[in-house]
Amino acid sequence: MRNENQFEQIKIELKKHLKPHRFNHTLGVVKMASKLAKQYGIDVQQARLAALLHDCAKNFSNQEMLQVAKDAKIALDPIMLLEPQLLHGPVGAVVAKKTYHVHDPEVLSAIACHTTGKCDMSLLDKIIYLSDFIEPGRDYPGVERLRHDCFEKDINSACKEAFDNTISYVISIGGLLHPKTIEARNYIIIEDKYQFEKDC
Repeated sequence: MRNENQFEQIKIELKKHLKPHRFNHTLGVVKMASKLAKQYGIDVQQARLAALLHDCAKNFSNQEMLQVAKDAKIALDPIMLLEPQLLHGPVGAVVAKKTYHVHDPEVLSAIACHTTGKCDMSLLDKIIYLSDFIEPGRDYPGVERLRHDCFEKDINSACKEAFDNTISYVISIGGLLHPKTIEARNYIIIEDKYQFEKDC
């Protein structure tokens, strides 16, 4: 009950700070994260909370994003300096902790890495990453296949498919690929194919 009360209180507060379309997207991610958490047997409350707060910093300006990152001593690589919106995940984890009083390290990790992915993602990390891609409001070529694969294939296959989609799209628009996305994709392939300890 305490977790549900916290969730509802955060939802009320969050609605005040997100644009309507962003809030609706967030509710879609919560819905999908709940389904995937049940599918893969992890804590549904954790997944719902991480999903609710995954975009809590999305409406920050670039300057605000950079300032929070600097204050929190988040490492700023050249790609993030050029594309500050990539920071809305790591900055969101800071906001979730400071503003919404969330201290669960697994929830904060899932919020922090949902934009780029990272090496050795936890099951919760992967679920939030995928839920952001396949929530009911998403409409892009391949989304129906990815939704299907999230439930009918293993989660690593679905994550690799999502990374491939992201990488292909960013290349198609001449954008900058963040190294963490490449590392996350490679880690999953190594994990599945070679089954030995990785270092990254």
